[in-house]
Amino acid sequence: MAPPPMATVEPLPLFRDVPVSDRQNLFMRKLQICCFQFDFSDTLKSAREKEIKRQTLLELVDLIQSGSGKIMERCQEEMIKMIGVSIFRCLPPASHENTGQEATDPEEDEGYLEPSWPHLQIVYELLLRYVVSSDTDTKVAKRFIDHSFVLKLLDLFDSEDHREREFLKTILHRIYGKFMVHRPFIRKAINNIFYRFIYETERHSGIGELLEILGSIINGFALPMKEEHKLFLVRALIPLHKPKPVGVYHQQLSYCIIQFVEKDYKLADTVIRGLLKYWPLTNCQKELLFLGELEEVLEATQSAEFQRCVVPLFRQIARCLNSPHFQVTYKGLSFHYV
Repeated sequence: MAPPPMATVEPLPLFRDVPVSDRQNLFMRKLQICCFQFDFSDTLKSAREKEIKRQTLLELVDLIQSGSGKIMERCQEEMIKMIGVSIFRCLPPASHENTGQEATDPEEDEGYLEPSWPHLQIVYELLLRYVVSSDTDTKVAKRFIDHSFVLKLLDLFDSEDHREREFLKTILHRIYGKFMVHRPFIRKAINNIFYRFIYETERHSGIGELLEILGSIINGFALPMKEEHKLFLVRALIPLHKPKPVGVYHQQLSYCIIQFVEKDYKLADTVIRGLLKYWPLTNCQKELLFLGELEEVLEATQSAEFQRCVVPLFRQIARCLNSPHFQVTYKGLSFHYV
């Protein structure tokens, strides 16, 4: 039975200091402590309670990581609920929403840092350790880490804190690897995020991280490639060249595109025509990115596919030779296909 709710945050004994028969009950009480919410914008407020919660979270991470005791299903369920209470929240407005400025490259700007990160990080660590643990039975865990949980995780990829996005990337990738039943759903959900980004908002902090996950997923696609995967390339990945902030995530996008062509060279014509369709007209920096990607695609292209798109391809390169930007012109002049 679940222990009665706790009214205040008070330190509890360590797991090693209680009999084995009492540890499941102690586990539930520790989860209750971790469900308490605090104002992390004020570092002095509730400092004692925050430290008790932090130490409790660390102890739970150690317990899961050590695999020293089998955790009952009810305890696993309550732990996932506690994790949800801690991490699922309304994200603060993005900086560009407050100022109207363009989204910046995360490598050039430190950006927003979540005040509660010292605690959030441990909660994410706990979730990661639970997912990767050899003691975690996927048949049991999939009841708690369900489609609703995965969708809420994906919503958090819009966090402006790059540390949070890195943890989310690792966790989602591990969930994709361990929970085979969730794989089609995860791909579809990421697809929907891309659609909203391309055709509605052009605002999202985690496109690069989602593409990094997809890079690994595409690498594992079996051959011959499913029609579903080819449609994903045509309807989501290629149109991701259209939004203004493409420079922020272009490296990851280009990697995914090249993976497709290397797996199935017949897709090269589709990719090249897609790049030409979304070719920038006035943005020279974006044009340089496209030329670099095009060069990589051509390296993986067979002669027959090259012949299909050679005329529109070199018409575009000819336009690059007339560019007022010397780097675009130079890149066009040095362009070669062997």
